[in-house]
Amino acid sequence: MNRLLTTLLLLLTFGLGIQAQTWIWYPGDMDIWTGNRINDLRTENGAYWPAFWRNDYHYQTVEFSKNFTLEAPETVQIAVEGRYGVKLDGQGFLFGQPVVVNIPKGRHTIRINVHNMTSPPAIWVSGLTVKSDTTWMVSNFADQQRADTWWGVDGKPMFASVDKRPSCYHLPVSATHPIKTERSGNDLFAEFEREGIGYLQLNGLKGNGQINIYYGESPAEARDKGRSYLCDKVMVTADSITDLATLSTKPRLNNYQLPSSRAMRYVTVECEDGVSVDDIILQSEMKEVAQRGSFECSDTLLNHIWQTSAYTLHLTDREVMIEGIKRDRWMWSGDAIQSYLMNYYSLFDAPVVQRTIWALRGKDPVRQHINTILDYTFYWFNSVYDYYLYTGDSGFVRRIYPRMQSLMQWVEGRLNGRGMVEGKQGDWVFVDWSPDEMSKSGELAFEQMVYLRSLEAMRLCADIVGNQADAKKYTEREQALKAQLTPTFWNGKAYVHNVEQGRQSDVITRYANIFAVLYGYADDSQRASILSEVLLNDAIMPITTPYMRFYELEALCALGRHDQVMQEMRAYWGGMLREGATTFWETYDPKEKYPQRLAMYGHPYGKSLCHAWGASPIYLLGKYYLGVRPTKPGYAEWECKPCLGDLKWMRGDVPTPGGNIHIEMNRKQVIIEATGCGTGTLFIGDRRVVVEPDKRTTVKL
Repeated sequence: MNRLLTTLLLLLTFGLGIQAQTWIWYPGDMDIWTGNRINDLRTENGAYWPAFWRNDYHYQTVEFSKNFTLEAPETVQIAVEGRYGVKLDGQGFLFGQPVVVNIPKGRHTIRINVHNMTSPPAIWVSGLTVKSDTTWMVSNFADQQRADTWWGVDGKPMFASVDKRPSCYHLPVSATHPIKTERSGNDLFAEFEREGIGYLQLNGLKGNGQINIYYGESPAEARDKGRSYLCDKVMVTADSITDLATLSTKPRLNNYQLPSSRAMRYVTVECEDGVSVDDIILQSEMKEVAQRGSFECSDTLLNHIWQTSAYTLHLTDREVMIEGIKRDRWMWSGDAIQSYLMNYYSLFDAPVVQRTIWALRGKDPVRQHINTILDYTFYWFNSVYDYYLYTGDSGFVRRIYPRMQSLMQWVEGRLNGRGMVEGKQGDWVFVDWSPDEMSKSGELAFEQMVYLRSLEAMRLCADIVGNQADAKKYTEREQALKAQLTPTFWNGKAYVHNVEQGRQSDVITRYANIFAVLYGYADDSQRASILSEVLLNDAIMPITTPYMRFYELEALCALGRHDQVMQEMRAYWGGMLREGATTFWETYDPKEKYPQRLAMYGHPYGKSLCHAWGASPIYLLGKYYLGVRPTKPGYAEWECKPCLGDLKWMRGDVPTPGGNIHIEMNRKQVIIEATGCGTGTLFIGDRRVVVEPDKRTTVKL
């Protein structure tokens, strides 16, 4: 019963809001503003590189209001981020910007109008009974909604005291020392134990002159002055230190922390004549969030792969989820949906998923696809329903649904005459980085698959919010498009790549066929044909990126090829570990030699060596080997189909909103204990075993 109450509390906290005192703001505004700040961090060779899509902004003027009744007079204290005016009971504004308001006994309405151009308008109100919480209403003077705040993974508000101002939020830092340093002339070269991100600190500054810092995810990059992807330069004088990229100046200090966070495992500090540094440390920046998921087995290599995947994902789970810590540091919708899925099997950091979804969506009116990419818009829709499935948080769906509606309306205005999506001017039809030329013209079967899944997400979310008209509309559109898939794209053996001017292409690629399996659009005979004619066919253009291989490996698991997938994990991710990786890379080809394998996007060190999509073994091992997935939202019901493969034993934990599902399996038995969730079903061969919550279930094999 205690676990059930905990689960309900978490769902209320994440979804509906509870009357906990906190800073509050207009829904989505802090997420969008924070996303902009994160997208604004990219540099290359010290030069600023802004994101190339439309950046929406927070509402600069917001009205906060609350109706209440006092049994006795009350003194209320007010703190605000921005300039503001206070109205009580419909009267004119009170003088100045009052920090204390005396309110008499009786029924009242308070309104606080806030203007802030630099960060989202936010308020903190503290009285005996009148407090700022998510029962307040907020208005942008066009619509009115419930106020919002940020919740921690513990279900408590993150800004629960007046001095924790939302605009000042930053990740915690801790000192990390190099494991090795060496000096050569004026250079100090340092190596850290593993990949990290944070602020380099120069200790024991002496003299005056310029200091150049070259960061690297590899030794070659940190030593290659002038070509390392990230660098900093500072000028030290008798009374000041100036960051030469931003021209920001601080008073002279003996120990100086650089103002920009950088990804690194290696660093070269070059001191020009006249200035020196005693040593360096890294003020590592990393979110404090527990690792709730786990995986351990008889294969030490797989254990190392899981732990390295978990660390990789943790580094990219920041204020929002980013794709990599060195190069872009941007939010990409296609990267993000994979990060969310991995997160559900490891950190179960539900609040960061909410924040990233809000930040990616932005504001109305819609002018372009998310990240300008056709497919990334559809991944965004699907991520909202995935979030609901894993968390059961219907309140978030209700808050985000209006922006789902407006985005889908914009998409529908760009459909062709057959109700299908095609790339238009200004659209980036991405699909994947492919080794060979791949047509992006006409009706791509892959794009119809992810669009159809988006229509499903709209229909399901319309049901959640009680919008029956939308549910009916999207059901009809979903059925109409689904009925066209096979006649349009199936050639008798597989789904072809595209149709142009009514003509079915002769080209078969893996993408549409993978998603037909994953989304359940292929029947049993089609699934068998896709496996033999496409996924196991070396003549079909291979997938070379972990980004799309994530889905291909999942499809192979869904088709029962667990042994093949496990061998690939050992070869591919194990190969990176054998190369000395401490985080997983954006892409890996064992045939490439060092340091040429570090090149990407035309830069000799452009490849990210800590990339969120590289952590996909977390998801694969949790969903297809431990075998756990929710079958009703928030794990109200769930199933477990464990697969031991060639392992002697395995054990692990899969997080749920209110607890964990713990699985142990060897050749003789399976043990499951589930806490804080609903009833599960264990599938062992042809057997089905009911797993009751908060009870230990043992099944002999």
